Amino acid sequence: MRSPFISRIAVCLAGLAFFAAATAQTLTVWDWKSSDPVTSTYFQKVRKDFEATHPGVTVKFVGQPIEQYYTILGTSLSANAGPDVFLMNGGAQARARMSDLVDLNGLDKGMLGVKEFQDASGKTYALPLTLQGFVVYYNKALYTQVGLDPNKPPKNWGDLKRVCAAFKAKGGKIPCLALGNKEGYGAEFFFSSLAATSMTPDEQARFAAGKLKWSSPQVKGILRAWVDTQRDGWYPKGANSTTKFMDEYEQFMRGDAGNTIGLISDVAHWKQFESFLTPEKLGVYKMPSPTVAAGNPPDDPRMPVSGGIGYGVNKASKNVALAKQLVQELASPAALQVFANDAGALPANSSVDLASFKGPTVKIVLGWLKDSAVTTTLLGASAVEMEEWHRQSQLLLNGDTTVDKAAARMDEVQASAKR
Repeated sequence: MRSPFISRIAVCLAGLAFFAAATAQTLTVWDWKSSDPVTSTYFQKVRKDFEATHPGVTVKFVGQPIEQYYTILGTSLSANAGPDVFLMNGGAQARARMSDLVDLNGLDKGMLGVKEFQDASGKTYALPLTLQGFVVYYNKALYTQVGLDPNKPPKNWGDLKRVCAAFKAKGGKIPCLALGNKEGYGAEFFFSSLAATSMTPDEQARFAAGKLKWSSPQVKGILRAWVDTQRDGWYPKGANSTTKFMDEYEQFMRGDAGNTIGLISDVAHWKQFESFLTPEKLGVYKMPSPTVAAGNPPDDPRMPVSGGIGYGVNKASKNVALAKQLVQELASPAALQVFANDAGALPANSSVDLASFKGPTVKIVLGWLKDSAVTTTLLGASAVEMEEWHRQSQLLLNGDTTVDKAAARMDEVQASAKR
């Protein structure tokens, strides 16, 4: 026969077990980064530190395929479900999901690149991890092979045309520029890289507001350059069936292309390319433009830079308060220090030490951040504009539409999106 004392102990233990079960919580995070071995230490640190200060809480990172990420995420959010926290690119992709996100205003103090995660009123809906931008990386050994000076990269459009002519003159076996446009990302990088130099800050602001049309000379000139460079044989065949991440960049790292428009942070950037080509063989320059906006120097292109990626909290989460704390942990200086050291990511926090950024290429890029950085133009476009530009860019490459028709279609989409 059980004693009253033993019975009371059993009841207490049962109560504690019930309480533990009731307080145990799992926070699910979706992204396309946590499955990358290069960033594994960053995610391990975030999980370990957060779980240590939040007993009973488990953090679960779920890496999704980047090619399908926004489709999967959109389907989930439309069902009022999905993860507690999710990653997104700044600009159009972040703005398209702000109705599903929790306002994080006040948590972004001291952070850089916040604008790309804010709405028109200045409310912040995701905390940025990185700064991101576009530059052109080139293979110095291949420049030498085609008779170019490897220490004199292009400074203007005429220079770049001569570089690509030199590659073409060698029979075209090695293309001037690697290009992956299966998802339209190649055209996206191309557009913003040229617009950084060809458009004034006022024109970029008007474009973001929908007041500068795609059919305007400033914008249509970029579409024309996209077609002309294809016609002139700058790219390999099959660009529309080649992924940018990572088929294009693997081609460049193998030494099968002379140049590539890459990123300045985190992936497809100086750190990754130096590990394959060696620091001595990797060069970098800012993408020139056929036209130069008033006020911009003729032989010193601008570099598009904005907030890169950031985490936000799903409004449908059952643990919003806890999820907000996790986002703060993900964007904390201590965590971003690991991200910067391991992945070469430019952190969206000026307190992170960049002493590990020692390569010759990144030193050049860091210098440009001080004197050449401008906003990334297409981040001001709507998500539907971006999707349509991806589609029109493929049609233009294939010769299935004209610049005038593509610009007219983009005007229609822009007008509808900016009503």
